[in-house]
Amino acid sequence: MEEREETGERGGDVVVRDLRPDDLKAIVAIDARLVGRRRDDYLKLKVGESLRETGIRASLAAEIGGCFCGFLLARVYYGEFGTIEPVTVLETIGVHPEFQGRGVGAALLRQLRLNLSALRVPRLRTEVAWEDQDLIRFFHHEGFRPSARLCLDLDLTGPRREE
Repeated sequence: MEEREETGERGGDVVVRDLRPDDLKAIVAIDARLVGRRRDDYLKLKVGESLRETGIRASLAAEIGGCFCGFLLARVYYGEFGTIEPVTVLETIGVHPEFQGRGVGAALLRQLRLNLSALRVPRLRTEVAWEDQDLIRFFHHEGFRPSARLCLDLDLTGPRREE
């Protein structure tokens, strides 16, 4: 598949495009600033998966004035977790702190919605830490609502419950 240099989606001076292999270094740097630690191996794996998938390019990058300023990593699933319809999972989104408040995240999500609509994928899902109120507000503003599905965790380091 030939990669588009620019998708044409603009939010002010934000240009959203397909993710490229040479974006990894900038993604790692932005992510580290946002989460407070480096996640090189995780992001290398996720970016690699995104770039290897054929046909469905759900991960995107954003630039302002040619400067890489944001990204989102997403994946389309067909039938996982007991669903019968395709669903896209937004795995991570990041906007460089110096570019926040300029519509970068909104432009990324707008282009993702357009791409998924063309593929007839009806749902976009993500998870947010309860304490991350800024991100919850952002997603709320973008139209996300709590899911009817319940996410469950099992602490594998704790004592095993005997029956």
